[in-house]
Amino acid sequence: MADPTPVFDDLYAESAELDQLVAELSPEQWALATPAPRWTIAHQIAHLAWTDHSALLAVTDADAFQPLVEKALAAPGAFVDEGAEEGARLPAAELLSRWREGRAALDRAMRQAPPGARFPWYGPPMSAASMATGRLMETWAHGQDVADALGVTRTPTDRLRHVVRIGVRARDFAFGAHELSPPADEFRVELIGPGGDLWSYGPEGAVQRVTGPALDFCLLVTQRAHRADLALHAEGPDADRWLDIAQAFAGPPGTGRPPKGGTP
Repeated sequence: MADPTPVFDDLYAESAELDQLVAELSPEQWALATPAPRWTIAHQIAHLAWTDHSALLAVTDADAFQPLVEKALAAPGAFVDEGAEEGARLPAAELLSRWREGRAALDRAMRQAPPGARFPWYGPPMSAASMATGRLMETWAHGQDVADALGVTRTPTDRLRHVVRIGVRARDFAFGAHELSPPADEFRVELIGPGGDLWSYGPEGAVQRVTGPALDFCLLVTQRAHRADLALHAEGPDADRWLDIAQAFAGPPGTGRPPKGGTP
């Protein structure tokens, strides 16, 4: 079994980087609109704090987590927004403190989890490493929303490997979410990491291929940018279709971001 410590460390670093971005914001900046409809910067951080709390319950108290699953099933289109709205109403200092304390508690709980343990989630049960990978993906994606609201360009890091991995593994889920049959054959995905090295997935001889920058792939699968604004290239009709519908997150397909130049 692979040592999960690196992904725990990367989640810690990703969260700390976002913390630096919001730690000194003014009340007016906390209220800035982000690209997510009706969500301010406060909503973005509140959502992360809410999801960290859910993950902490999943890891430490499965019985307490179960009502959250039932609430999600009862109102799949509302429960996420409700959690973000509740947190966004808090004073900024209290919200920031709640997020910091929650993610620190989750970090400790995941590191202390028994090897091989699996924990309930809104989808299939997950290991602590998978839980951390999902939290990193969400932290990076919502951090992108915050950066966009502030007009900040973040420097990509090799932590994007985790987001890429989820995006590649979620290929069949993305097709299914759009009520399409997943392709029978594997794809070849070749991406250039922030340091210039090649990250590759799938068989070398695959006919269906996706190539481009790893950052662009992450923006696509988290639906933080429109395909038209990214330097991703598809070979083969199935790969081309995938780039139109890709998502790394669970749940129904999102609306994504409009292209910067308007409707293609």
